[in-house]
Amino acid sequence: MKVQWLAAVAAVLTIVNLVILAFALAQMNRLESQSVPSVVRAHAFQLVDEQGRVRASLKVMPATTHDGETYAESVLLRLITERGRPAVKISASEQSAGLSFAGPTATTSTYIILQSKGTASSLTLKDEDGGERVIKP
Repeated sequence: MKVQWLAAVAAVLTIVNLVILAFALAQMNRLESQSVPSVVRAHAFQLVDEQGRVRASLKVMPATTHDGETYAESVLLRLITERGRPAVKISASEQSAGLSFAGPTATTSTYIILQSKGTASSLTLKDEDGGERVIKP
């Protein structure tokens, strides 16, 4: 009788262990599916605040013509204030690269532009009072 009882206990323990193992394997599989991918591919990224406003964006801009000037396809990173003004921009294309800082939302002419275009580079400083300084090597 003791042998049958021990066999029954052993069988129950084996079943319990198999259930625990299956549960542990299922958890491991679920955690693996939530792991961080090594590469994320997208056409654009946006970082939004708690109100859903875009506060930063990174995207590839198509080639365009604006005010008679042609701009090549470029990558553009924008950091945007809580009022929606793109205050920091970093861009790069085969022809040029640049960095700009804009003044507060209420300003229209306060900015800094650091730019490399073709074989030339410059730093432009402008303030709201009309003062401007362009520095070239």
